[in-house]
Amino acid sequence: MTPRVKGFTAGSIAAASYGLNPLFALPLYREGLSVDSVLFYRYAFAIGMMALLLRFQRVDMRVRRREWPLLAVYGLLFSASSLFLFLSYNYMDAGIASTILFMYPVMVAVIMAVFFGERASWLTWLCIVLAVGGVSLLTKTSDGSSVSLLGITFVLLSSLSYAIYIVGVNRSSIAKMPSAKLTFYALCFGILIYITRTRGLTELQLPHTLLGWTCAFCLALFPTIISLVTMTISIRNIGSTSAAILGALEPITALVVGTLVFGERLTPRICLGIFLVLAAVTLLIAGKKIYYVLRSHFVRTT
Repeated sequence: MTPRVKGFTAGSIAAASYGLNPLFALPLYREGLSVDSVLFYRYAFAIGMMALLLRFQRVDMRVRRREWPLLAVYGLLFSASSLFLFLSYNYMDAGIASTILFMYPVMVAVIMAVFFGERASWLTWLCIVLAVGGVSLLTKTSDGSSVSLLGITFVLLSSLSYAIYIVGVNRSSIAKMPSAKLTFYALCFGILIYITRTRGLTELQLPHTLLGWTCAFCLALFPTIISLVTMTISIRNIGSTSAAILGALEPITALVVGTLVFGERLTPRICLGIFLVLAAVTLLIAGKKIYYVLRSHFVRTT
């Protein structure tokens, strides 16, 4: 297998794995588990798996004193993104929520332009317009009724939290920390939210069936561990841009799961909204590369 094939394969697995969140979360909701209980199990199992992975890779886990506050803040942001996304599942179709979540690269571009003075090109503004237009089309359900404003707010907060997390990590002194090590500490600090919200685990709910425990375990394995490991492999083989473009498979996977497993309906309006959001993010990530390729081709042919 060539590095390019390996990178695209790993990137596709990473994106599709993360899109499986609804497949394992919604059955736990149906068993009566709260969002906090579901996410506690996801984080707890993931911490154990990540610890084994880091030990196997013999990663140096030492952290400098000045890095601890940053890890705490970014861990809480990382966890807040999970919390808001899983809360949104209670108010809107999971596939639509996952599509709106995919706006985080657009939010990163806006944050960089507003707070760090990074000049936004016409392409960036076009992508912002497309993304906003796509989200506006997703504010109605398949039967024409309005999607819960609270649900949309939750998923936008999830996307914003993750965008701030990405910008913060890349702009801080821990930018060069190995991704697996950073994620491990983010999970460790992030789980504190669910310990607190379940009142020191006194209100933690247990899955009632073997299926429930399996879903809790798979939430940690597929959308977290497998997604993280394969994304790292993808970035190393094909670069961050191509790996990010493959991230479009995340909402597509969630949409397929929602439609085939949970009976969520897709209308032409919803499909158009999804297309606009995916197009906006893809153009934002790959737009400059596409532009230079087309320009160089035009120069050669003329």
